[in-house]
Order: sequence, then structure tokens, then C-alpha cells
Amino acid sequence: MKNMSTKKVASIVVIVFFFLVVLLSSFQTIRSGEVGLKVRFGKIVNTKLDEGLNLKIPFIEKIVTVNIKVQKVELQTESSSKDLQTVGTDIAVNYRIESDKATYLYRTVGNNYEMTILDPAIKESIKAVIAKYTAAEVITERAAVSKNCMTELQNKVSKYGIVIDNFNITNLTFSEEYSKAIEDKQVAEQRLEKAKLEAEAKIVEAEATKKANDLMKQSLTDELIAKEFIAKWDGHLPSTYAGGDILKMFNIK
Repeated sequence: MKNMSTKKVASIVVIVFFFLVVLLSSFQTIRSGEVGLKVRFGKIVNTKLDEGLNLKIPFIEKIVTVNIKVQKVELQTESSSKDLQTVGTDIAVNYRIESDKATYLYRTVGNNYEMTILDPAIKESIKAVIAKYTAAEVITERAAVSKNCMTELQNKVSKYGIVIDNFNITNLTFSEEYSKAIEDKQVAEQRLEKAKLEAEAKIVEAEATKKANDLMKQSLTDELIAKEFIAKWDGHLPSTYAGGDILKMFNIK
């Protein structure tokens, strides 16, 4: 009797445990910012699941969620510029999934769309755009390069319901030789600018001196020169002889 009671209790425990598992497996929560897709034997049977707790058939159906919030992907890649320079780029892309196309995305790609679709498309876009610019232009027109990359990328992924919100080139790197050439060019430009400023300063100074001398010449008259001479003369004649009419050179009578 005791053994029978023990077996009965064990059976009840197993049954209760089974029903608990079944009950817990019958519900799944869809969080805010997600789209739920009900899948039965690998086939999508419902695409309009609301946020919150949703019912499903245990062991037969499952609910797959697709994130429709803004997400961020970061990666690094290398491209060749128009002048055949190697350009390394660090890229950050913000994107989201359109809710009404989440079913198509899951059906055609699955939930691994970032690695399968997005990453390769980003790399292809940056390579295609940078090939249209010289290495120097990639630096000076960085904003335009990013904008063109964003347009190129959007064209590649729009059919999957992926929307590109932002495309940023966060860093640029070049070969050691090209980086050295850029540095040398900057140093040369700085020296040239410095020499130019110094030359301009000398020209300004020379023009100011010339103007001052011209004004002085215009203000000087024979009478003024004579007065200045008399004011500063100590009354002694010079030791050298220039004739008795030396004072006449100043028109003094």
C-alpha cells in the first residue's frame, strides 16, 4: 500500500510538472519595440501579434521577434581611392526595420540579417563611393562621402525593409607613405604661409617708411632747413673750407 501511495504521488507530481511546462510554453512575451511572428512547423501563420503576452500551441508553434527599434552597427573596412591609395575607414551606421516588412525580412533572410545583408552592403557601398574620390578629397569632402555612402547603402537594403537613419565615417587611415606625404605637405604649407606673412609685413613696413619719407620731403622747405641749421649751429665754422658764401646756400641774406 505504501509503495502504491508513493507511485501515485510521483505520478501526480509528474503530471502537474508536465501541465506546468505546457502552460508556461503556451505563452510568450513580445516586448516594446519588437514585432512578433507566429511560426508553425517553420511556416509563418500570424504576423499581427501585439506587444505583451501572446498565446501559442506548445511544441508546435513558436513566436519569433524582430527588433524594429533603431540599432547600430560598427565595422572597419579598406577601400581604394580614385588615385589608388588605400583608405581605411571606421564606420557607424544607425538603422531600423520597417514593421510592415519584418515578415518578408524574416522569411527571406531570417534574424541574422545584420551579418547576412547589412554588413556586406555597407562594405560594398563605401568601396563604391570612395573609388570616385581621390584620397585628398576623401579627407576634405568627408561629409559628402558619408552622404553618398548612405544613399548607396539605402538603395541596396530598402527591398528588405531596412531603413538607414545615419551613416558616419568615424575615422580615416592611410598608408604610412601617404600619411608622411600629407604631413610633409602640411609642414611645407605652414612654412610658406609664414614666409608669405613675413614678406607682407616687410612690404607694409617699407610702404609706411616710404610714405613717411615722402611726407617729410613735402614738408621741408629751404627756409625751414636754414632755421633748423641756425637753431642747431654752435657758432663755429667747420674746419673744412667751402668758400665765403657758404651761408648763401641757405638763401640767408
